[in-house]
Amino acid sequence: MKKFGFLVFMGLLATSCQFFETERISTETFYEEEVKAINWKDVDQYPTFPDCEEMTEKAEQKYCFEHTLTAHLYHTLSRRNITARQDLNDTIELDFTVDKSAQLFITNIAIDSLVIDQFPDLENWLYSSVDSLQPLAPAYKRGIPVRTTFRLPIVIATTDL
Repeated sequence: MKKFGFLVFMGLLATSCQFFETERISTETFYEEEVKAINWKDVDQYPTFPDCEEMTEKAEQKYCFEHTLTAHLYHTLSRRNITARQDLNDTIELDFTVDKSAQLFITNIAIDSLVIDQFPDLENWLYSSVDSLQPLAPAYKRGIPVRTTFRLPIVIATTDL
């Protein structure tokens, strides 16, 4: 009986090591899984202007960033004495980028030819307005500064005074 117990003990000892083995994951596999899990279309923190520094929620950061940019564009354009020869109601698409070093610049402006005919300097005004406003910090993804692009629609509508 002692022999049988000894054989059972030796059999368990020989096969039990496989239960304690851990599966090893290679660094390449881990990297590939992490890259697949990242949402590359979204950032963890939006670019910030000085007025938006205290915002901690992503939705608040995004709203503050867009609101600050929109308010600045409206303010700089409203200081000009802009008059149109005919009624207009159109939308301009303004594409811009905030790079890793927090530099804000326009990448594209889609303006209808009627708007250009009414306001030939509008494109220059938009460029100078955006150039005069610089964010304090870029967007961040996992703690790393990243380049972000945005599209801002600008409604051009004439009003009767």
